[in-house]
Amino acid sequence: MARYIYQRREWPSFTWSPGELALPLSTVRFAQGRLLGKMAGLGLVARSETSMQAVTDEVMKSSEIEGEKLNRAHVRSSVARRLGLDIGGLPHTDRHVEGVVEMILDATQRYREPLDTARLFDWHAALFPTGRSGVRRLAVGTWRPDTGEPMQVISGPLGLERVHFEAPKAPRIEAEMRAFLDWFNGSAPLDPLIVAGLAHLWFVTIHPFEDGNGRIARAVADMALARSEESASRFYSMSSQIRRERKTYYRILETTQKGSLDVTPWLAWFLACLGRAVGKADDVVQGVVHRSHFWERISGAPINERQRKVLQRLLDGFEGKLTSSKWAKLADCSQDTASRDIADLMDRGILVKDPAGGRSTSYSLVGS
Repeated sequence: MARYIYQRREWPSFTWSPGELALPLSTVRFAQGRLLGKMAGLGLVARSETSMQAVTDEVMKSSEIEGEKLNRAHVRSSVARRLGLDIGGLPHTDRHVEGVVEMILDATQRYREPLDTARLFDWHAALFPTGRSGVRRLAVGTWRPDTGEPMQVISGPLGLERVHFEAPKAPRIEAEMRAFLDWFNGSAPLDPLIVAGLAHLWFVTIHPFEDGNGRIARAVADMALARSEESASRFYSMSSQIRRERKTYYRILETTQKGSLDVTPWLAWFLACLGRAVGKADDVVQGVVHRSHFWERISGAPINERQRKVLQRLLDGFEGKLTSSKWAKLADCSQDTASRDIADLMDRGILVKDPAGGRSTSYSLVGS
């Protein structure tokens, strides 16, 4: 008896109900068109800033879904540099961050090009530049090897583990991926949004790599979404929304992988999640417009590089409270220099002291 969908005789002939998905599809299509129309009405700088933030969020949240937290400043720096945006004061990044950013941008900026084995191997190698996941050595840039042990997705403490999913055995992977790639590169008759949802499910079910399957599956889906919009510019983050709905995401994924080849519920959830991701882009756009207005408002005031760097961090959503000691660390300067920078901005009405004083003195942007 088949326990997982890939064990069914009809695999991988997915089916779904076009009637049940007609409304979700049209709703998401309308939201996409509305967002792209709104972005067309913004200036080039605002569009570039929105795209940079969306890609940054995609990189950050796709990693967070897998329990890995990246440094936002490092991700933003890497994204800005690869998009050719001139943003001062951002740090240099490590190979790991560069690799994740490289994968996401390769998927979305080269969305018209075929997806093949070599490209997937390059993405996998970019995700694991040291050849390790934590302390564990991986087979990098190749399909997962046959170790004799099943590849399982589990949770729970040692001895009380729960198996959520067991992937196809390693000897099947090459043939399975050949069928997947042939379909992905030749699925023109299908709506690209359906392709995105199916590709995500299909890829993560094959689980072709030792690690990184979820992140690569989401990159493949992003590639299909870029095709659906015929645009390399990203203005929303699907992974951010999946991160918000992570429990539901894992639950519907497990249910689907243990169900039939009728994947209508999965596609309905995927489209609804996508619609919510597109809707959240309005918040991103508002933030970009706010930052643009801020810099316009103070354009006549001389700002040194230290001040510009820390102000940008505040505008990007600084976590916690800004104190003079944090300023000194962010700007790589002495405590006295930090205090002078802060006092100067307070005198010009750009920063204000927060109500709590004493040793907990902190500062915020005026009007924030």
